[in-house]
Formats: sequence, C-alpha cells, structure tokens
Amino acid sequence: MTRIMELFQIKYPIIQGGMIWCSGAKLAAAVSNAGALGLIGASSMKPPLLTSQLNKMKDLTDKPWGVNLPVFSQYADEQVKIIMDSGAKIVFTSAGSPKTYTKILKANGIKVVHVVPSPELAVKCELAGVDAIVAEGFEAGGHNGIDEITTMVLIPQVVKAVSIPIIAAGGIALGRQMAAAMSLGAEAVQLGTRFAATKESAAHDNYKDALLKAKSGSTRLMMKKLLPVRILKNKFYEQIETCEQRGCSKEELSEIMGKNRAMQGIFEGDVVNGKVELGQVSASIEDIPSAGEVVALLIKEYNQTITQLTKY
Repeated sequence: MTRIMELFQIKYPIIQGGMIWCSGAKLAAAVSNAGALGLIGASSMKPPLLTSQLNKMKDLTDKPWGVNLPVFSQYADEQVKIIMDSGAKIVFTSAGSPKTYTKILKANGIKVVHVVPSPELAVKCELAGVDAIVAEGFEAGGHNGIDEITTMVLIPQVVKAVSIPIIAAGGIALGRQMAAAMSLGAEAVQLGTRFAATKESAAHDNYKDALLKAKSGSTRLMMKKLLPVRILKNKFYEQIETCEQRGCSKEELSEIMGKNRAMQGIFEGDVVNGKVELGQVSASIEDIPSAGEVVALLIKEYNQTITQLTKY
C-alpha cells in the first residue's frame, strides 16, 4: 500500500491523466471502477459541460475519482467553484502556479495534486501545500516542460527534493514501465496516451488510428516560445516547424495555432490539420482495449516484472 493509494483510497497505484478532449466521465468512471483513479479533463470543457460531466460521473461510479484543472484555463475560476460545489474530493492542477488554487481547494476538503516537469518546481509545490506531485517527463504528450527532462532522470531528482508522495508520468504504458517508475521512488503512475487509446476515450476514431500508426519518431516537443507541447508530425506540425526554423515570434505561432486546433485534431478527427497531442509511448500501443482491460494488464505485467526481478 503506497501513500498515494492511501491518500485516494484506490486499489491500484494507477492514475488516468486528465487529457484534453479524451477524458470525459465515461473514461474516468471506467478507470475508477477498475480500481484505479479516473480524472475528468476540465481543460476542454466550458462550465456547463463540466457541470454535466461531474453530475454524470456521480451516476457512473461510487469509487474515488477526480478532476484535472489547468490553471491557465480562461474558465479556471468558474471551474474551481463548480468543482467544489460538485462534491469532488480530488483535483489535479497543472500548467500554472500551485499557489493559485491549492489553499481554497484544501479549505473545502479537496486533496490537491500539482503536475511539474522539474525538481525545482516540485519544491514550490510542497511549499504551496499540495498533497502530492505528478512528476512528468518530457516524453509525455500534450503540454510539457521546456527543459526536456526525461522521466527516468526526473523521478529520482523529485523524490530527493521533496517529502510528499510522487506520481510518475510521461512514457508509461506498460507494466514494465510502471515497475521502473516505482523502483525510482514513485508511489503511483499516471498514464495519458495509453488511456486515450481505449474504447471509453472521447477521442475521435481517426485520432485513435493515428495513435496506433505512430512510430518512435512520430512526435516532437514544439512551440517552446509559446507553450511547449508534444504533438504528432502532420501538416499542422510542419507549419509550426517552418515557423520556428525561421525564428518566428510568439504572435506568429499564436496565429498559426488559431482556435480549437486540439479539438480539430483530437475530437473532430482531422489528424492532418489539427493539433494531435500524443506521447512518445504511442509507438508501443497496438490496440484499443477497454480502460478496465488496461488497468488489469498493467497490474499483471507489473507483478510479472517484480517476480522476474527477484530472481536475480
């Protein structure tokens, strides 16, 4: 029993990342019902949609669950109020200062976890009073750390820097990878791309097909001047790459980005012109199982790996 399992009262030390346009109540509830922790991804949800998804979540599961809330969201203040009113007990914050909402969330009896890409930011999280930290390596899909610290390097540094429990994220889709992260001092793992490729994921089938076709070099961390994000190499990626190679400004990048590019690529299925957020681990994913099957296989592979290691 790890401290994360005790903190969230979950059977397995597995967290489903709150991914934009993928993580609705259907996916989060399926993960929670399987004994892990499901998260609703609030980033792509306007307040009315978030309210309906939170209500739906309470109908779909009686197991622990939470919400992922990017601090930079234009709706963040309103979303925080909605989350507190909903009775949610767990919130993962990201993409901003942990000081912004931790105090008010904890005052309302909510466990708070913040996502960081470096040990220095992990220390700030502990000082801000969060209950746990997600240490996310730059292998992860979506928004990421600018310094490109890998998960294997990051986890031991964060474990050394703070005393609160650590959740490892970035480049994890297999039980063997889960075992590696836990051996480095993590007390749970968070998976995004693996859960994006499940039956319950809200992502478009075209997105899931593109994920299955991805190879080891199919993604890249881009837009460091604006907001670093790992995306699939497609026509949209080529536009960004061309812009960056000639030293374009933040304003030019913002113009290329336009509006709703992530929705276009992930939810609407335009995997050519849309922003398709994928982790490097997509190259290891070859199927679209149920979320419950993912959890069961992770635990099976994890236990097999631990048993094999004890033979040496």
